[in-house]
Amino acid sequence: MKVDVILNPYYVDIVVFLIIYILLGLGLNLITGYAGQVSLGHAAFFGIGAYSSAILSVKVDINPWMAIFLAIIITFIISAILGLPSLRVREDFLAITTLGMGLIIQSFFKNANITGGAYGIDSIPTPSLFGMKLENFSYLAVIFLAMLIGIYAVRKMTQSRIGRAWMVIREDDIVAQSMGINTTYYKVLVFAIGGAYAGAAGALFAHKVTFISADSFGFPISATILSMVVIGGLGSIRGTIFGVSLLYLLPELFRLFQFNFIDMKYLDMYKMMIYGLLMVLMMRYRPKGIFGKGEAKKVIVKSFRKGKAGKDGGHVA
Repeated sequence: MKVDVILNPYYVDIVVFLIIYILLGLGLNLITGYAGQVSLGHAAFFGIGAYSSAILSVKVDINPWMAIFLAIIITFIISAILGLPSLRVREDFLAITTLGMGLIIQSFFKNANITGGAYGIDSIPTPSLFGMKLENFSYLAVIFLAMLIGIYAVRKMTQSRIGRAWMVIREDDIVAQSMGINTTYYKVLVFAIGGAYAGAAGALFAHKVTFISADSFGFPISATILSMVVIGGLGSIRGTIFGVSLLYLLPELFRLFQFNFIDMKYLDMYKMMIYGLLMVLMMRYRPKGIFGKGEAKKVIVKSFRKGKAGKDGGHVA
């Protein structure tokens, strides 16, 4: 008997979508947690990846694997372009700017002919491997491998000179510039890489559900991912994994156990209320999140200078 038949598809789907949200969270944590660039439009990058892969595989008839790869590249480029406003605005103004961009992109998804308008895109093909369609557990295995690669890449980046530069920029733009850090380059780079993570998540999401519409990439998704990252811990990989797992699995517990005092019709409303309450509590008692790192500015600057000196002197930082 096949493994896909043995495992309950419902539970497998829960884990698959959990991993997709973890990829989304990793990308946003790079932008907001490590580089300090507040983004309220992360769902836009998610949608760009999903629609790019769907259009390429359905309308251009490109192999799903190639479509996913190209979708990541496309999202990387578009995210870099959309990250340009971060060079001129900061903090609250940047948050409002990214929110506006997210709403504009969602409106484009909803009205453009190439995206199927309000009807969306359906019949998105499922990827195959060695002639076998990846469904249920086999798709989970592939997406789990993608998550491990994504976590490893984030870890390597944040421990490198690039990651140290992002953290100096997060603490103080002026200090970063005085140290010779090209803030323009690093800000655009973090939006591009963070967007690429969201693009990968979007492409994998599209080929899993086989149908997408603009409603799947609105502001509530951006707010949800931001809540997960903030609660788990800014600038922390394990914080992202914990925050995403906690807030994603919590509503599933209500569905699983069917509590009598909960009206399941209003579960989405209850979910947003719980997220909001947790955000308020975290901002009051642990602003950096549960696993958030609170390095002092001097420590980060010293770490970057040490890494720079190691590179210039031919030593490993």
